[in-house]
Amino acid sequence: MNNDNIRKELVVSAIENGTVIDHLPAGSVFRVVKMLNLESTDKQITVGINLDSHKYGKKGIIKVANKFFESEDVNKISLIAPSATLIVIKDYKVVEKRNVEIPDEIRKFVKCVNPNCVTNHQNIATRFSVIDKKDLKLQCHYCEKITGKNTIDIL
Repeated sequence: MNNDNIRKELVVSAIENGTVIDHLPAGSVFRVVKMLNLESTDKQITVGINLDSHKYGKKGIIKVANKFFESEDVNKISLIAPSATLIVIKDYKVVEKRNVEIPDEIRKFVKCVNPNCVTNHQNIATRFSVIDKKDLKLQCHYCEKITGKNTIDIL
């Protein structure tokens, strides 16, 4: 068999409408899938892990047909994968491409690590100030406890 005829790439079908989450750190792909509750959706999902990337060495990608993410979901992605790129597809064309950005404030979806925090005992939405975007540190508005990137628990 001639090696020139060997197919070296796997072609994945394009999505007509939906969102591609690209440039995910390879180790964070399943965490993003779980956090966005994609394992229980009826939408078509394509997941790629440890794909070659000129920029990152290895990367992950998630393609979700017929799904457009709200800003709260994009903020969640930014906490787990700050290098991610969101690509919005409509009629097979890229209509928007942007890098996710960690917001200055996080509301509702991160649990406070302090077991004594009022948000862990009463029906109060959590609220954090992002005090370090590079090393990802969040400070609780209520108890002032610092949550680091390795202890972030997304609700």
